[in-house]
Amino acid sequence: METDIYDRVFQFACRIVRLHRSLTRRRGTHTVLINQLLRSGTAVGSNLEEAKAAQSKADFIARSRIALKEARESHYWLRLIAASDCITMNRIEPLVGEANEIVAVLTSIVLNTTRNAQHS
Repeated sequence: METDIYDRVFQFACRIVRLHRSLTRRRGTHTVLINQLLRSGTAVGSNLEEAKAAQSKADFIARSRIALKEARESHYWLRLIAASDCITMNRIEPLVGEANEIVAVLTSIVLNTTRNAQHS
């Protein structure tokens, strides 16, 4: 597994928390969206941490898949928040890009680990 993915998803979660904090100061319909993003955006790292402590390769794959699902969900919520004009594109675009990259890295990890487990 890439050594920096753990730090990367942690930093992503920190950015989501900061975004949540700033957006919840303003009341509006975006509150539901940002709360969903907070849940999924912080769950990526927590599930990846659980994968790190997996008891088997199958357990690692299963937990990594959950982290991947949460990353995809985060990407969705970020895109929806951007499309709904809840926040300026300048502020949200880097997070959308990072979520997309995290999805790509986690997809690669799941696919490679699954492939390697089948050949063991």
